[in-house]
Amino acid sequence: MTEMDGREIAGTSGRLFVRRWDKPESRYIALLAHGYGEHVGRYEYVAERLVAHGAVVYGPDHAGHGRSEGEHALVPPGEVLTADLHLVCGLAREEHPDLPVVLIGHSMGGLVATRFTQKHGAELIALVLSGPVVGGSPDLEALLTMDPIPDVPIDPAVLSRDPAVGAAYAADPLVWHGPFKRGTLEQLFAGMDAAAQGPDFGMLPTLWIHGEEDALVPLGPAREAMEHLRGPATEQKTYPGARHEIFNETNRDEVIADVLAFLDRVLPPREPG
Repeated sequence: MTEMDGREIAGTSGRLFVRRWDKPESRYIALLAHGYGEHVGRYEYVAERLVAHGAVVYGPDHAGHGRSEGEHALVPPGEVLTADLHLVCGLAREEHPDLPVVLIGHSMGGLVATRFTQKHGAELIALVLSGPVVGGSPDLEALLTMDPIPDVPIDPAVLSRDPAVGAAYAADPLVWHGPFKRGTLEQLFAGMDAAAQGPDFGMLPTLWIHGEEDALVPLGPAREAMEHLRGPATEQKTYPGARHEIFNETNRDEVIADVLAFLDRVLPPREPG
């Protein structure tokens, strides 16, 4: 049976809420980095599937998100989210020193995971990027030119073809339902610039997955950015018709099965028995 706990640790800019999903005899650590405006609790399905596959799963609510400290939906400057994720990785490795680490990042968390890999890739055995914010976004760029930024929150309908996903998102009190903040947009674009100037993923086994109808993080700009980031061990798969949250899409079982199959190819083999 999966056991889940939550704790608070000292983050780079304040108190950080961290979840862990565990079971006895795990064979690897899976580190989750969630997207903008949400929280890691929305990844219960992903965590449960990873635990069943043999992972102990750790994931923070990013600074300014969910139950962590900070102004809601405001990303602090200085790559704080990446530094915080490294702290959580250190916690996981301290508690499970013999296990390899897999990093899974979605959307803004995909950008954080990218920067983590460029800085600390030697600590990972594999990387999974889901709809990562690594390329340009005309809609977000347009918002930065406006003063004030209009009160236009994310439309839940763009997340998934499953209407229940949008309804749950809209009703979730830990999700930010307001407009983008200028500081957050500035940090997102600063992170994209840093990723574009940083190294590629080299020989780190990497899986990039993306919905072909993703309106929040368009596939075209992401593909251009991934041409710089991808290394010889990078694989990719796109899903026709899928929107932004492919782990919450109508074909989510297919998506997570693809991730688990990728991990089976790159993880050390299971011990007999």
